[in-house]
Amino acid sequence: MAGLGGLLYGVDVGIISGALPYLEATSGLNAGQLSMIVAAVLLGSVLSTLFAGVLADWMGRKKLMTLSGALFVLSIPLIAMSHGYGPLLLGRLLQGVSAGLIGVVVPLYLAECLTPAGRGRGTAVFQWLLTLGIVASAVIAMYFSIRVQAVARLHNAAELFAFKDAAWRGIFWSTLLPGILFVCGSLYVAESPRWLFKRGDKPAAYAALRRSRNPPQADTELAEMETMAAADQAQNSAGVNRSGESLLQRRYVLPFILACVILACNQATGINSIIGYNATILIQAGLSDVQAHWGYLLFTTVNFLMTIVGVVLVDRVGRKALLSAGSAGIIVSLVCTGLLFHHAQEGRIDCAKPLQALVRPNQTLSIPFNPTMAARLLSPGKMNPNAIRRHPVNLTVIYSYGGFHGMTNTVRSESRTGEPVVITRADCVPANAVIAFFSNPLANLAVARRAPLNIEHAWITPVPTRRNGIFTAMSLFAFVAFFAAGPGVCVWLALSELMPTRIRSTGMSIALLINQAVSTVIAAVFLPVVGKYGYATIFFTFAGFTVIYFLTATLWLPETRNKTLEEIEAGFRGMKTDR
Repeated sequence: MAGLGGLLYGVDVGIISGALPYLEATSGLNAGQLSMIVAAVLLGSVLSTLFAGVLADWMGRKKLMTLSGALFVLSIPLIAMSHGYGPLLLGRLLQGVSAGLIGVVVPLYLAECLTPAGRGRGTAVFQWLLTLGIVASAVIAMYFSIRVQAVARLHNAAELFAFKDAAWRGIFWSTLLPGILFVCGSLYVAESPRWLFKRGDKPAAYAALRRSRNPPQADTELAEMETMAAADQAQNSAGVNRSGESLLQRRYVLPFILACVILACNQATGINSIIGYNATILIQAGLSDVQAHWGYLLFTTVNFLMTIVGVVLVDRVGRKALLSAGSAGIIVSLVCTGLLFHHAQEGRIDCAKPLQALVRPNQTLSIPFNPTMAARLLSPGKMNPNAIRRHPVNLTVIYSYGGFHGMTNTVRSESRTGEPVVITRADCVPANAVIAFFSNPLANLAVARRAPLNIEHAWITPVPTRRNGIFTAMSLFAFVAFFAAGPGVCVWLALSELMPTRIRSTGMSIALLINQAVSTVIAAVFLPVVGKYGYATIFFTFAGFTVIYFLTATLWLPETRNKTLEEIEAGFRGMKTDR
């Protein structure tokens, strides 16, 4: 039941994507308000992550799971029945708060409650259900999009508007059931035995252990908890100030740093950026628009299926082996993708200057990209449009307003009329300071609102062959397969297993904040790096960071399979256990 928290986490991440087009069409909200609705989940998640560890220690893991589920359930009717910006924003903030709490307390709870033999598989279910939540959100959105398309064929504007309004509300209503199941399930599970023991309730801790262990196993783990407590008491008797205990003590530093490095490197593989720009990447690689979107669907499917493989293997081959093999496979996949792009982008030309000349006085840009326009940008008055018709080219524009960067969709020159390239300030500059901070914390929002449109790069690239696009898609499928079966499954285990009991909840909160910080930095630098150096460079960079991941997993990460949390902690202390 606790693993259902992963499903809610995935729904929190994925549900807005399908609902947003219909919300935008019927709510009357402006671009800034819609941006804030999207970003509210991230804001709520960051805020709740800050306090999740403290709350987990104060009220207990079980009660915090119930609270996080209740907040999610409360958010659904608040959003689905709203008729204004305020209720929508509050509902999305509540979803974000719920996601932040779930991201800390559920892996924490699973690690502390499950037996050593089943802890890896049980905690990995969190990640599996997370990916299922994202897939389920996509399926729900597809269902409603098909129905909207059917209503659109009736050519009744009022009926179409009403159905679109009902569609985004229905998308949110459809997520209510898993939230209710999670809340109800959390009421029946046992409290964490480690938390009960920390509170001094040894009989309750033993009873919680007996919910999932036979008497000898429960006796052994309770004895190990007492051994660790006795070690702490001995240090107290020797004059160590327990109240002053912090993450900076020697016995905490190594596991804390290991967990933080693993979470940071998990983001530095580029997983979020590769997911977010997947279709654009595949179009640039040589696939058509339709083929690229089918490629993205296959990409998410591989992610889901290989997560199941990771769940099956994590307790059989161990965390260290999965992380090592997974990160090694990611390195090979990213290098292959980088080499494919290096080959495909050898003939690209930067046409930023002629495109900059077409920027309107109001600092916007709108042009059709057809063979004639491509010839004009490449070599004014010299390039023959017929040659471009025979050998089509791609155009991708990297631009900025002040410190905020944007990238247009990749368009091709095949069409005579030309697919339009449109750039406006609203497409790039965040609507408020909150979104601006998460987009680029170093940029000045006030300056960006007045800054001129700067065309940094306008890359015109010969359309790669379809074969190149297929190979690129296959290398990305390999990337997500290795990620899902290795780091995707093991990251939550590393986060919860490595932290010593006394600092586990607080340390997990800090490590997750570092994870979110790295994700924010990558999001801020991704477009400038791609614009200046190309996709090949960004993939090689991600591969370089993954080398750090591989070395950390191979050389310094201890194997925690079939070990109790107390045995893992004793290993970092240099203590010996009887087992």
